[in-house]
Amino acid sequence: MNSYVPILFMLGLGFAFAALSVFTSLVVGPKRYNRAKLEAYECGIQPTPQAAGGGRVPIKYYLTAMLFIIFDIESVFLYPFAVAFNKLGLFALVEMVLFILTVFVAYAYVWRRGGLEWD
Repeated sequence: MNSYVPILFMLGLGFAFAALSVFTSLVVGPKRYNRAKLEAYECGIQPTPQAAGGGRVPIKYYLTAMLFIIFDIESVFLYPFAVAFNKLGLFALVEMVLFILTVFVAYAYVWRRGGLEWD
């Protein structure tokens, strides 16, 4: 249990810093609200109630997000595997090969749909 104390301390310190920052900005920050400040800011363009094109979002946004999540998850699983590679057996190697194949299927899907072309 003593090995978790520094981690719990850092988590508590991070939470306390975030809470203190939000509380301080609420207390010290300016409170001059007007109609312009309460509107959504869209790069100087007057906001409209409905997005251009009827509210439809291009698939490229979803493909980019999916690509990021896929490679983020891949790195999260590959680092511990690389660290403990010698201790793991053949079963872990086969599992990692299957995992990487699954990731490449997702990569091929994004590539096929044009998610890697930045127009």
